[in-house]
Amino acid sequence: MVRSPAQPEGRTRTDKARRTLSIFGATGSIGVSTADVVLQHRDSFDVEVVTAQRRAEELAETAIRLGAKHAVIGDPDRLEVLRARLAGTGIGVAAGPAAIVEAASRPVDLAVAAIVGAAGLEPTLAAIDAGADIALANKECMVCAGGLFNRRAAAASVRVLPVDSEHDAIFQSLEANNLHAVERITITASGGPFRTATLDEMRRATPAEALKHPRWAMGPKISIDSATMMNKGLELIEAHHLFDIESARLDVLVHPQSIVHGFVTYSDGSVVAQLGVADMRIPISHCLNWPRRVETATPRLDLATVGMLSFEKPDLQRFPALRVARTALENGDWATNILNAANEVAVQAFLDGAIGYLEIAATVEAVLDVATGTVGGTELDTLEAVLALDREGRRLAAERIDSRGRRAG
Repeated sequence: MVRSPAQPEGRTRTDKARRTLSIFGATGSIGVSTADVVLQHRDSFDVEVVTAQRRAEELAETAIRLGAKHAVIGDPDRLEVLRARLAGTGIGVAAGPAAIVEAASRPVDLAVAAIVGAAGLEPTLAAIDAGADIALANKECMVCAGGLFNRRAAAASVRVLPVDSEHDAIFQSLEANNLHAVERITITASGGPFRTATLDEMRRATPAEALKHPRWAMGPKISIDSATMMNKGLELIEAHHLFDIESARLDVLVHPQSIVHGFVTYSDGSVVAQLGVADMRIPISHCLNWPRRVETATPRLDLATVGMLSFEKPDLQRFPALRVARTALENGDWATNILNAANEVAVQAFLDGAIGYLEIAATVEAVLDVATGTVGGTELDTLEAVLALDREGRRLAAERIDSRGRRAG
């Protein structure tokens, strides 16, 4: 859970002139933006570890540019490429999932958790157990195991800083002495590529169309989640765990200009919002340097040029994933775990051409219905329990997709 900014740290590492960092998912969009922020303030950071799953060449280049001590590739088949690229640099290399978890156990001040999907959970928990504060860009950590994640963070006395632009906006908008007076937290959504599409158009949507976000270039999984608005459902769940606020006081508004990233409504009617251009280096810089603010080489917001800000309620008929995610949130951690697992499988099936676009949310909802009668109420008090339930969610989703394919054939 994000702690009140006014709460004493009990430690001094956030006041250090130089901070040690690890970057998990260094070749993804968040990792690349993080490297840019670090390079802008090279005297403020020492990089211990950078990791990636398969992009060995890009990982080697990043490790050299940042002066990292270690580089770890998740896919063992890419180890020799990484080793060759880093020969003579003195940078240590390793490969495999276990090596990534071991790297996360190295002592640092701050670990940037940017591995996409449930695969990021184990290394992020390892970093917590090692005492690192977490710059969290992996929403699945909270979605798969929010209760366990928060308990482990509290036990280790680490702080979780939200990198997602929406959650960082809320973090900036919360008033430390008035948390009791929060009436509602609202996150915004761009609306994705199908904001104005009809149901018939969405039914015929291709992966190429769904991947074409109107504003950002992102990885395929995140892009499809944006298209279905499942990303906002996952962000509601993440906000629940980050800010300790129930579903009824969480809201989503579609805001196509993507200038207002989130806002807090207080009991006296005041609304405090965070605005800025859509550039992930802004929330990343905020988290890496918090509680300080430092100059960042990002475009500045010119509201006169923007001219108009518009907002609309999400259409739950065209974007049912948001409704499905909120239902899962209200049913507890077991349901959000299943939701995330089924969604990852369904998204990949859509990208592979096995199901249609509208079947993504339908698959997730059907899996949740089945899981309610088989694993509903499962306690997630260990990492092993979390991973076992994740596997079950994936199995149920794959089974449903396979059965539909056989019927269609």
